[in-house]
Amino acid sequence: MTLTLDSRLRVGIQTIHRRTEPADAPWLPRIDELVDLVKLVDDSGYDSLWVGDHISFPVAILDPLLQLAQAAVISRRLTLGTSVLLLPLRHPTPVAKQVTTLDHLTEGRLILGVGVGGEFPREYAACDVPLNERGARLAEGVTVLRKFFTGNPVTHHGKFYGPFEDVPMNPPPRQPGGPPIWFGGRKDPALRRVGRLGDGYLAYVVSPEMYRDALITIDQAAAQAGRGTIPFGTGHLLFTRLDHTYEAALDRATETLSVRYAMDFRKAAKRYCALGTPAMVAERIREFHAAGVRHVVLDMLGPYQEKPEQIAWFANDALPLLADLTAG
Repeated sequence: MTLTLDSRLRVGIQTIHRRTEPADAPWLPRIDELVDLVKLVDDSGYDSLWVGDHISFPVAILDPLLQLAQAAVISRRLTLGTSVLLLPLRHPTPVAKQVTTLDHLTEGRLILGVGVGGEFPREYAACDVPLNERGARLAEGVTVLRKFFTGNPVTHHGKFYGPFEDVPMNPPPRQPGGPPIWFGGRKDPALRRVGRLGDGYLAYVVSPEMYRDALITIDQAAAQAGRGTIPFGTGHLLFTRLDHTYEAALDRATETLSVRYAMDFRKAAKRYCALGTPAMVAERIREFHAAGVRHVVLDMLGPYQEKPEQIAWFANDALPLLADLTAG
C-alpha cells in the first residue's frame, strides 16, 4: 500500500458558530458561546475542532477561517480544521495569505480540508464560477497554494489562474510546506485527485464499505502518480446522535438533516449516521476505523441547546469504549 496510515484513532467535533437545526429564533452568535464550546471540547479530551463552509446554505453558516482564528485563542492544544473549504469558489492567491496567517495564529495546528461542494449550484453562480469547472479549479488552486506555501516568489501560468510572475508572499506558513491538505469527495475522479495531490482524505456521507473502497482507489492513484510510500491522513465527518434508543436518535437526526439539506434524509440517516446509545455509536466508529479511518469528526445532531450535552455525553460514555484505539 502506498498510503501509510496512523496507528491511533483521533476524535474531533464539527462546527463552532452554527445554529443547529431546526430552530426559528433570531441567531446572534456570542463570543462567550464560542469560548464555552471550545473549552468543553478541549477539556473533554477530544483531539480536534472543525468547521464547514458554504457561501450560500439553507441554514445560517459563518466563514470557516474566521471561526478557527477565533477558536485558536481559546485552545492551545486542539487541532483545528476546515471540513471542507470550497476552494473553487475563491481565488487561491488571497486564500494562500489567509491560510498562511491562520497557520501562524494556530501555531501550526491547522489541517486544510478542501473540496468542491456542488450541492447548491446557486453559490457557484453567485461567485461566477461554472459548476462544471469545480474539480479542475480545485486541482489548480491547490497547486497555487502549495507554490505560495514554499515562501519563494511564485510564478504561475494556468488555465484558471494567472499568468503572474515572481510574486512574493511572506511569511511562509508555520508548518514547513504549509498545513496538510486533505481532500473531500466521493466519486472516482475526486478520489483519484486525492491520490495524486492529497495529504489526506476527509469523507462524508459514506458507509464503512464505501470508505474502504475509496482508499483502494486513492492508493492506486497515488501509486500511478509515482508518489512512493507517503504518510496519509484519513478522516471522516460522521453525523452522530446519542439517545437512549436507536429510533429516538434516528428521529432527531432525520429532523436535523432534512432541514439542513432541504430533503428527506431519513433513509440516508439510517445508512450513514452513527445513532443510538453510546455503545452503538462506539461500535459504528469501530467499523469506520476498521475501514481505515484514523480521524473521526463528529457532527452532533439535534437542537442547538443540546449540543454541549451531546459532546459531554459522548466524552463520558462513548470515548472510554474506544480507549484501545485512541491510546497513543
